[in-house]
Amino acid sequence: MAAQLRQLRQQIKSVKSTAKITRAQEMIATSRIVKAQQAVTASKPYADQITQALTALVSHHVGIDHPLLQEQPTDRRSAVLVITSDRGFCGAYNANVIRESEALMRRLRDAGREPIPYVIGNKGITWYRFRGREVAETWHGFSDRPDFANAERIGQRLTEDFLKTDAEGGVGEIHVVYTEFVSMLTQAVQVKRLLPLEIEEAESGKVPPAYEFEPSASAALDLLLPNYVESRIFHMLLQSAASFQASVRRAMKSATDNANELLGVYTRQMNQARQAAITQEISEIVGGADALAESGGE
Repeated sequence: MAAQLRQLRQQIKSVKSTAKITRAQEMIATSRIVKAQQAVTASKPYADQITQALTALVSHHVGIDHPLLQEQPTDRRSAVLVITSDRGFCGAYNANVIRESEALMRRLRDAGREPIPYVIGNKGITWYRFRGREVAETWHGFSDRPDFANAERIGQRLTEDFLKTDAEGGVGEIHVVYTEFVSMLTQAVQVKRLLPLEIEEAESGKVPPAYEFEPSASAALDLLLPNYVESRIFHMLLQSAASFQASVRRAMKSATDNANELLGVYTRQMNQARQAAITQEISEIVGGADALAESGGE
């Protein structure tokens, strides 16, 4: 009985320590979500303006042409950029991204294309390496707090590969799988085609503004399109970072709740064991007193 009490006390101590850690992780993630949301909000005006300028340029210059706008039907390789996290303790965040990436790759294979993974985040890198899957490029170390330099480096590599032919190791299209932050409770995995660019039509009744581009519209397009690609990737990285922090918060809250529930179970078991030990001791004392009384009477 004493051994059982010692074991339960050790388990209670261990669960309390775990609950303190998960609670601290939950509070840290909560504070970081606010910063991540602010970063997403701060990047939106730039992304909206460059999208508006690009749409206006293409709309007012119908005959304009650029490699990043062209479909490449002869190139059968498709890049799939998978955005995961560098750290764990985030529930099903990475599993959902990888599952959707694998589903996309199956669809591409069914369509006669060869998917080529490009992976961001240690969790995704580890997943592919463990299974012996080759990847074209990997990036890590910034999934929690991405900056534009990271997006620029990724965008440049993807753009360079898009401009190459299959024989040169290039790709004919680029897809991105990332997690969009909807709310503190909801994060949705998204699959977007990044290249070739799909310029959205203006809303009915709205005419894109007529910009004057110097030195020319073609030269401006050469600058705008790569920046547009990089800004899209940056926005996706920020969305993924905010989603990751929200997933960590939700997972750590669930872990804390489970630890508190387990603590209650162990506490009840310890009280029952202690009560049983007390009852046994009383029974032994009463039995001993009865035995003494009987021996004295003889």
